[in-house]
Amino acid sequence: MTTLDSLFEKIENAKNLDFGTIIDQVISLFKKVWQKGLVLVLIIVVCAGVAGVLFNLIGLSGSTNLMLDEGFNINTFIDNYSKNVIYAIPQNILISTLTMAFLAAFYRICKSELLEENLQDDYFYFFKHGYFSKLLTLGMIHTGISTLALFLFVIPAIYVYVPLGYISVFFAFNPDLSEIEILKASFKLGNKKWLISFGTMFVASLMGALGILGCGIGILFTISIAYLPVFFIYKEVVGFEKKSAIDEIGNSIQ
Repeated sequence: MTTLDSLFEKIENAKNLDFGTIIDQVISLFKKVWQKGLVLVLIIVVCAGVAGVLFNLIGLSGSTNLMLDEGFNINTFIDNYSKNVIYAIPQNILISTLTMAFLAAFYRICKSELLEENLQDDYFYFFKHGYFSKLLTLGMIHTGISTLALFLFVIPAIYVYVPLGYISVFFAFNPDLSEIEILKASFKLGNKKWLISFGTMFVASLMGALGILGCGIGILFTISIAYLPVFFIYKEVVGFEKKSAIDEIGNSIQ
């Protein structure tokens, strides 16, 4: 079984990665999994929409209105910004939890496609195998860190965007690590490969956003490409091990 020490060793000894190679791999895989990515995005959008409605009904949803229509006032802006961030915490925890679960399952599907494994697409894989409590804890950690970063405004939010992006991929292929170990590994790799991670994530996001040119709704078909850079950086740095016992059990059930 993979340990945190072995992950740290691989990250410390990681080779230099080529920006162009990562982008080429991202585009190549996206051509194969764009339909699966569309399913992922639709699931996340539906879940986020339902969560937004429910939390809005009970008054625990952040508002996008910062009262700029009454003229800009720095004190009013900061006050409303802070309230929005705080009120959105419960909703963000739930959405983060669900998103990480579905995204981790999507990474398993990507690995299966890349290595030509004969695995059935299962977006609810981690819910079926008893990982909800761990996902919920990771969702709370993710929300806590991102909320703190938002309170500190732009620079910290940009910084944590990278390591937080690795949580789902580390969870996907190391689900038996503890929540803190997954977080440590994510920040270790995120810090070690921050520049190329941010660069490839930014470029992939721009490519995904091009779908908006297709009458807006086209972005649903393209935006999943933004999730792929961390998958390939993880692959190049950590690599994929043989199927774990739980994978074998899951396959036999399917």
